[in-house]
Amino acid sequence: MSGNHYKGHEVSCCIKYFIFGFNILFWVSEKGVLSNISSITDLGGLDPVWLFMVVGGVMFILGFAGCIGALRENTFLLKFFSVFLGIIFFLELTTGILAFVFKDWIKDQLNLFINNNIRAYRDDIDLQNLIDFTQEYWECCGAFGADDWNLNIYFNCTDGNPSREKCGVPFSCCTKDPAEDVINTQCGYDIRAKPDSEQKDYINVKGCVPQFEKWLQDNLTLVAGIFIGVALLQIFGICLAQNLVSDIEAVRASW
Repeated sequence: MSGNHYKGHEVSCCIKYFIFGFNILFWVSEKGVLSNISSITDLGGLDPVWLFMVVGGVMFILGFAGCIGALRENTFLLKFFSVFLGIIFFLELTTGILAFVFKDWIKDQLNLFINNNIRAYRDDIDLQNLIDFTQEYWECCGAFGADDWNLNIYFNCTDGNPSREKCGVPFSCCTKDPAEDVINTQCGYDIRAKPDSEQKDYINVKGCVPQFEKWLQDNLTLVAGIFIGVALLQIFGICLAQNLVSDIEAVRASW
């Protein structure tokens, strides 16, 4: 017996530590996702703190189950991880299908979301920065046009509005002059008091909803590639977890 070496099933260290690294990636992505969510202050009546907590909780539980399950060779946690990841994949797939079927409803909700945040533009600095970034990035103004800024008490064109920004738009609506090194934050003052034909010389007259639709069409391959990549990564994680479970159960059966 002393000259014989037992050759049985072994748990793959590569798979074990690959799953561990896979879940570290989940925790890193969690940080980026939550920092973006925290920048949004109005989600159609939903307090973003709750969304922050739910997303954070789900990511933590998933990462914890995968990491500890892999390191401790705990089949219960690994099965929980793979099932949980499968549920997330199914929900993402369902959301994608529903988004395609109800794209007109989503468009209306996006319009409502932007208009609600236009009303609160001066109430929250994070929201203000988010709107300015959006309008600058997509070269747009308002949800469907610059007149959407009438919804804001500081920018509306009513006779009783005492604000200096009356009939104006935020500086992020202005067309950019490459020669300017300093941002002119007053470039949108009184701009909507001008005829529509003149406004386009000073500001971006297209709304953010149509510009977002155009961006999606122009980057459809990139967006689809990202979603497919995420889906394949999740399927890969499920396969790794199931493979490790099979190795652990085979080793235990050989005892």
